[in-house]
Amino acid sequence: MNTSVASEFRRVSETDRQFPAYGPIEAALGYVLFYVLIDRVTPAIVTVFSDTVLDLSPSFVRFGLATALWFMLVVVVVDQTRRQLAALGVVTYDDLQLRLWSRVTASSLRTAGYLLALVAGTAIAVISFDRAVEALLTLIPVVATVDVVAVDLTEVFVMVVFFVAYSVAAHSLDRLVIGGIRVLASG
Repeated sequence: MNTSVASEFRRVSETDRQFPAYGPIEAALGYVLFYVLIDRVTPAIVTVFSDTVLDLSPSFVRFGLATALWFMLVVVVVDQTRRQLAALGVVTYDDLQLRLWSRVTASSLRTAGYLLALVAGTAIAVISFDRAVEALLTLIPVVATVDVVAVDLTEVFVMVVFFVAYSVAAHSLDRLVIGGIRVLASG
């Protein structure tokens, strides 16, 4: 039995090489969410780090946030490029995934599950978005000043619910669209 750490990763095998690979829609939606959140929290972060905590220049803090956006974009593009090239068999890609729906043999049941997850995740994410952003805005000074007593667990819970719902919706949309493209391309 191979007990190495690398054995926990699933290599993209010949049977998994289907183009396009899953992930680009989910990654794009994740980056869009990151961008929107950075856009919404920039004034609060600039205020906290330039006036309260570290006395940094506001332009320096904005530059740091812009750099984080560009860095994330590069990471997402490189990762998705490697994933698509691995689906074509050009490179190898170690993919650690929880494959819950891959065990469901009926594609109609799998599709119905993804549709249900998409609708439920989208509804919950839409309902909780504003409260999650407000919670994030109130957590910025709390985290920056390490004032653990000021943490409102309800706000943290709403924020976690939003991120989980958004992730479920993005993942489901990616599986449905990429799966549909694969079906159309195959025949």
